[in-house]
Amino acid sequence: MAPDTALDRFLEGLDYPMFIVTVASETDSGPSSRSGCLVGFATQCSIDPPRLLVLISKSNHTYLLASGAKTMGVHVVGSDQRGLAELFGGESGDDIDKFAACNWFADSSGVPVLADCRRRMIADVLDRVDLGDHVGFVLTPTEVQSQAVAAPLYYSQIRGLQAGHPA
Repeated sequence: MAPDTALDRFLEGLDYPMFIVTVASETDSGPSSRSGCLVGFATQCSIDPPRLLVLISKSNHTYLLASGAKTMGVHVVGSDQRGLAELFGGESGDDIDKFAACNWFADSSGVPVLADCRRRMIADVLDRVDLGDHVGFVLTPTEVQSQAVAAPLYYSQIRGLQAGHPA
C-alpha cells in the first residue's frame, strides 16, 4: 500500500460510485476470453459528444483484454450489489472465471453484460491514455440501458475490500 500523501488527505472523505467494466477478446472464445473488474475511477468527460472516461489498473487481469478491445461494457453497481462488487473487485481473472459465479449474457459484439446490473452501457473505445499505473479508456456509448434507477454502490460501502490485484 502506498504511503499517505497530501493527495490522499485532499481526497479523504470524497465518495465515488463503483462500476464494473467487462470486455471480451474478439479473436478467442471461452472463459479466458472474457474479463471484468471493479472500477472506482470513472467520470463523464464530455457532454457533446457524450464521452465517459474509465480507468483500469495496468496490473489488472482485465487490462490485458481491454488494451486491445474495441468495445466495453460499463455497469453501475447498485447499493444492494456488494456481492457482485466483491466478486469483480476481490477476485482475479488470473485465478477464477468470475462469470461462472454471476448472471450474464454476451451482447451482439460478444461483450459480457451483467444481467443483474440494470444501469449499463455498451461503449466503443475511442482512445487510450496512459495515466501512470492506470490507463484511461475514452468511451462513447453505443447502447445504454437504465431500467432501474437505484442508488449506486459507493466506495465508502466497500472500503477495506481486499483487491484481487494491487493497483
